[in-house]
Amino acid sequence: MTIRPRRSVLYMPGSNARTLEKAKTLPADGVILDLEDSVAPDAKVAARDQVVAVVKDGGFGRREVFIRVNSIDTPWHADDLAAAAHAAPDAILIPKVSSPETLELIGRRLLDMGTAHKTRVWAMIETPLALFNILPIAAAARDSETRLSGFVMGTNDLAKDTRARLVPGRAPMAGWLANCVAAARIHGIDILDGVYNDIGNTDGFLMECQQGVEFGFDGKTLIHPNQIEPCNKAFSPSEEEIAQARKMIAAFDLPENKSKGVVSIEGRMVERLHADMARRTVAIAEAIAAG
Repeated sequence: MTIRPRRSVLYMPGSNARTLEKAKTLPADGVILDLEDSVAPDAKVAARDQVVAVVKDGGFGRREVFIRVNSIDTPWHADDLAAAAHAAPDAILIPKVSSPETLELIGRRLLDMGTAHKTRVWAMIETPLALFNILPIAAAARDSETRLSGFVMGTNDLAKDTRARLVPGRAPMAGWLANCVAAARIHGIDILDGVYNDIGNTDGFLMECQQGVEFGFDGKTLIHPNQIEPCNKAFSPSEEEIAQARKMIAAFDLPENKSKGVVSIEGRMVERLHADMARRTVAIAEAIAAG
């Protein structure tokens, strides 16, 4: 089982050369070099050139590198996509994906440009229409030409467009978040939780990280380097979880249990599906340790 940790993925403004270089030293699992929301209109072109140069220069180590382009309905999108494709990051993040047709169009353009196969596509889920279309959007991952590998929740945009309140516990969004996680799992893609805006509220951030873990997100997108370490800890299996997972795997690997669907471990009945979950826990823990 090959798994890439995506516990913490930090947004970095593409217009800030200093922070782009800093991204190469931070303990985040991934960085999103942003050409969209964090870049003013008159700085878009310069930011694009700067991001492309930084990605080509390399030096990010094990960190996964995303380039977030401007959305398909903006005057910068086509040039952003071409530049990002040429830079060949790990992934190109597409904002405001509301239908699978957008992903099909992006996929065709990347194919026409001869984009390296390693460069995947991730979709921002941040419009009310996307919430209603989440299953067909996720199903686009079944078409290899779309390159769709994951979702990123855009909770701020969702709040703006729906007028839902961003409150502790995110009750207004709970159903939306759960549906998006389920759609991602149905079609075998990863999904990252949205950002937490109040960088001074450590307790609130930790609670939202824990909520993200409980919802089943693979990790969380971040807006400040100080959020990286607590986020990594929240989305990492604990020593106790790893030990229990290894016990489950060992029990089902015993010759006498190979064909059983349920076994007893320390007085508790455990199903084979729990062993499958345990294998993922161990795989992610090993991937984190190897990083």
